[in-house]
Amino acid sequence: MGWSGSTKMTDFHPDLIVTNGKVATVDPSNSIAEAVATKGERIVAVGGAAEVSALAGPETRIVDASGRTVIPGLMDGHAHMDREGLKDVFPSLEGCKSVGDILERVRTLAANTAPGEWIVTMPVGDPPYYWNVPGCLNENRFPTRLELDDAAPDNPVYIRPIWGFWRHQLPLESVANTQALDLAGISKNTDPATSTIEFEKDSLGELTGLIREQHFMPVAELGYFHIAPRFTQSDRIAGLKKAMTIYNSTATTSVLEEHGAAQELINTYQAVNTAGDATVRAHLVYSPAWGGTNDIEYSTVMQNWTSWLGQRGLGDDWLRVGGMFTDTGMDADAIFRATAAPYTGWSGFNYDNGVPQNRIVEFMIEAARNSIRLAVIGPRFLDIFEEVNRAVDITDKRWVVGHLDVLNAEQIQKAADLGVVMTTHTNRYIYKHGHILREELGPERLNDIAPVRRLLDAGVNIGLATDNVPTTLFYPIWQVVSRWNMISADRIAPDQALSREEALRCGTMGGAYLTFEEDKKGSIEEGKLADMAVLSADLLTCPEEDIKDIVSNTTIVGGEVVYEREPST
Repeated sequence: MGWSGSTKMTDFHPDLIVTNGKVATVDPSNSIAEAVATKGERIVAVGGAAEVSALAGPETRIVDASGRTVIPGLMDGHAHMDREGLKDVFPSLEGCKSVGDILERVRTLAANTAPGEWIVTMPVGDPPYYWNVPGCLNENRFPTRLELDDAAPDNPVYIRPIWGFWRHQLPLESVANTQALDLAGISKNTDPATSTIEFEKDSLGELTGLIREQHFMPVAELGYFHIAPRFTQSDRIAGLKKAMTIYNSTATTSVLEEHGAAQELINTYQAVNTAGDATVRAHLVYSPAWGGTNDIEYSTVMQNWTSWLGQRGLGDDWLRVGGMFTDTGMDADAIFRATAAPYTGWSGFNYDNGVPQNRIVEFMIEAARNSIRLAVIGPRFLDIFEEVNRAVDITDKRWVVGHLDVLNAEQIQKAADLGVVMTTHTNRYIYKHGHILREELGPERLNDIAPVRRLLDAGVNIGLATDNVPTTLFYPIWQVVSRWNMISADRIAPDQALSREEALRCGTMGGAYLTFEEDKKGSIEEGKLADMAVLSADLLTCPEEDIKDIVSNTTIVGGEVVYEREPST
């Protein structure tokens, strides 16, 4: 145990002490302590309960962990945290078991809505995944536009589609009544704007009101129904504050938004932080909007942007914007969605962020020359990174590959050689789709599925991520330990499992490394930021199946208690 500063301990009593706990410090030795003391935003002492408690003064707040496990605050490497606070902005259809149930809810909404005003609801089905739609309804179908007309004769009605990455199954489906279709400019003679959209028709050629989309990101909602009510900036600000509390409730204290943040999302974070309401630290990777233009001078753009996106970007320990997300290409769907800009709907990132395939190497080289770190989705970019590295050394830049899915031995070695950092998407590639990948790849490539064991052994840094499906990082922690698949009810590539200590390190120090903050957070050590959580169960010893259900009883960020769970009755 030590004390930061040169003045005597008695002159500086801690502001807060967490004591009588099993403190999993995640320091280099994975040592276990009993108590932690904080002063301001920093940890000033870690050690035994008696010696740390002896530092307390009359104003020191004491958090008695009562024997519970204390861990460093978790960092979600691909969070989409803002989404969670937006899920109750529009009326829910959760719990509806029939078309009649849905129509009754619409009637109730219509009774309280002025004629001519829109009625917009959340999708059919139950969150967070919206499985088995419309099979969850007795009739195994959606309501029709005529049924919605009858339920709300004086209002345009739109039942939104899901954000497809909640379920990872196509198609996406939304329903509109006659007024809504008319306002959107959709008739039985309308040709869909893109090939992924279908306006369903009955045997007489009339619109049923059902719109199907073969894309995980809704297209029609943004391109056609932009005239309907949508998330306002005040919705986003209130939603982000609510979302932070939800993430705090399962011990998350930091996030990386590696998929990119559009300006409206950056504005939201800035508003919450300026008001002093933030309870989760955030690093936002910028999401550019290229507008479908192919003749951009990337060298000029990068030179202009390096002052705020270069190196670690601009900001502080609470909010930072740095680096850039990129993808390849821009299809008709992306361009059609982008007509709603600067509004981004559920995404929070710009849809027209793709770079032409024939210019992606040029683009990345200019980013590297200007020290702008890039984040991408999927290991397909490793070959491009390798080509960029031949022109400009990126091995110390920690370029990010998100949504770790399938990697072979050659790709793993390439990632290690390039100094690439990675984030998982185990909620999809182990838990929901691992059985599909196993069937597609066959037994000879089984260990290529989310190969976290091989990656760690190769020296690749891994951060865990939720992708907001669901919000708790204890699911990914459980998934990399158990390798459990919800559909096949067995373990996917169990040889790739991590120990609990390794999983915890990926969720803490691994996350801090993603944002060059391993010297500031990710472990409970003197001098680091005082971000930690007292857990409901011992992650290191509880039954494996129970890991996913762990929550935080008390969450501390910057030495302040930001979340306390109400005692169960």
